[in-house]
Amino acid sequence: MLDFVEKALDFVNIKHVRLDGQMSSNARRKALTLFRQDPLYKVFLISLKAGGVGLNLTNANIVYLLDPWWNPAAEDQAIDRVHRLGQTKDVEIVRFIAKDSLEEKIVELQQKKREMTKTALCRLGKTPKEIKEDRLQDLMILFK
Repeated sequence: MLDFVEKALDFVNIKHVRLDGQMSSNARRKALTLFRQDPLYKVFLISLKAGGVGLNLTNANIVYLLDPWWNPAAEDQAIDRVHRLGQTKDVEIVRFIAKDSLEEKIVELQQKKREMTKTALCRLGKTPKEIKEDRLQDLMILFK
């Protein structure tokens, strides 16, 4: 996906940098420095896996998620790179989801995973019998 977006940005002469898992640490540092210090670089293409951990991108304020990930925590971590302590601007998150596609199914799966997480946290303080009943209800939902 990043390759397609990068070609489109090149075609319309929009300066950008990229960060993905195949880059050396030196190339990553260079991309981060360009994005932070050179106002001509307004777009930073980042893969979810490479951009989910250890980055502070508070100089950005719009996040476009082009390819939904089955694990919602991966997307949340990537968004948190922009929306974190030190951010001075409003942050806008835009998700692109193709209608009637596998992407819609992935978003459904993300919602179920979020609900399961909430349910697990709600079990604190319950008896073993109540937890067992909750788990049975969860399984029934998954197999409907």
